[in-house]
Amino acid sequence: MAVRLCARLFRDSILCRRMCAPQEGAPWLFTAGNSACSRGGRNGFIFTPACFITSEAFLSRLMKGKAAEADGNINPLPAAVPPDSGEHMSLLLRHPDQPENPKVLKVAIIGAPNAGKSTLTNQLLGRKVFAVSKKVHTTRSRALGVLSENDTQIILLDTPGLTTPSKVKRHQLEKSLLVDPWNTVREADLMVVMVDVADRWMCSRLDFEVLKCLATHPDIPAVLVLNKVDRVKAKDRLLNITAHLTCGVVNGRRIKIRPVIKPPWAEKSSERGSELPLDEDDSTAKDSTNSNSVLSKEQLKTRSSQQGWAHFKDVFMLSSVDREDVESLKSYLKVAAKPGPWQYHSGVLTDQSPQDICTNIIREKLLEYLPQEVPYLVTQSFEFWQDGENGELYITVKLYTKKDSHLGMLIGLAGQMVERIAREASEDLSRVYLRDVRLKLSIKLRK
Repeated sequence: MAVRLCARLFRDSILCRRMCAPQEGAPWLFTAGNSACSRGGRNGFIFTPACFITSEAFLSRLMKGKAAEADGNINPLPAAVPPDSGEHMSLLLRHPDQPENPKVLKVAIIGAPNAGKSTLTNQLLGRKVFAVSKKVHTTRSRALGVLSENDTQIILLDTPGLTTPSKVKRHQLEKSLLVDPWNTVREADLMVVMVDVADRWMCSRLDFEVLKCLATHPDIPAVLVLNKVDRVKAKDRLLNITAHLTCGVVNGRRIKIRPVIKPPWAEKSSERGSELPLDEDDSTAKDSTNSNSVLSKEQLKTRSSQQGWAHFKDVFMLSSVDREDVESLKSYLKVAAKPGPWQYHSGVLTDQSPQDICTNIIREKLLEYLPQEVPYLVTQSFEFWQDGENGELYITVKLYTKKDSHLGMLIGLAGQMVERIAREASEDLSRVYLRDVRLKLSIKLRK
């Protein structure tokens, strides 16, 4: 009965979503509330039964028709990233300030390229420190974000999208895209697997590289996050997507999803689909007994025909740009944290150097405004980085390109393109360093 009610709510939620969709142009400087922890007047996180296959915030929206207002207890803004590399390194090496009963959790966020991993990490941290764009491979290497609240420290490991050696070679990408995601998962306590449900081609099955990663590390708990649900018009599709990606099993319990009214042709397809989870359970059970970290050819062949993973601990449906949706996931991570000493000082926000953040923000703008392969072939070098007399930060970066045609695209008509990139990157960097940033870009042809 509960699942039927859930399905009906999904069907009627299009109007609700229109009422509560996030506004465009929202600022990147977020404030984190704790409404997810205090709903209903009770302390602690309210777990949603696995059979609902959704986060509490998402269901709350569907039932109320609008986003719930956060209560008055607003968490303070996270610390800024020091613009001085020496100060930042000193902060990273500083001894952690341990609370009375410290808890810690390392979370690896994995998924196919452009699934929204960096956007989710930024939202969890409460400040934009990782570059995001609509193009694939914005994140080129593993980066670390630290969320320290009360007695809990969550270490977020943002990874490049899982890809193949052939794609890296074809597009002349860095080898770190192949190595970093796998190395990151090994040190994680929990995996968050992100899927872009707005992509019809990618949401019907888990990416093969993601499946390989899950099968290689079956001992690491994993949760499934269905991202960009605000772009899905038919909300009942989310239930079917969930059934495929989880093989019909969540936290060891089989789920049953039936819409209120089911056409005759759907009965036949569901009967065929219900047989798949049984086969998947048998195959994954055999694979989990194998202690080898590298899958055999037979195991790879099995994974190639597999649609989902039957060992997810929980499923969240959210939009990573929406603070309230992400708040429920943050609360879940806090509850999952285990007793243990903090690994970083509470003032640490990321292990990226100030120069790395600047490079990634500029690359984000290049990906946003330049077509096709052009932004991937642009390299950067710093020429000037110095504090001003009134606290402002002056940065000069030279961009190198190998083709005359690309040079013209970078400059734009009367220099408007490079001016726009510099202006928007300066605004983002000002929010990261919490000071006025004066960024100057110059372009040079390097053959």
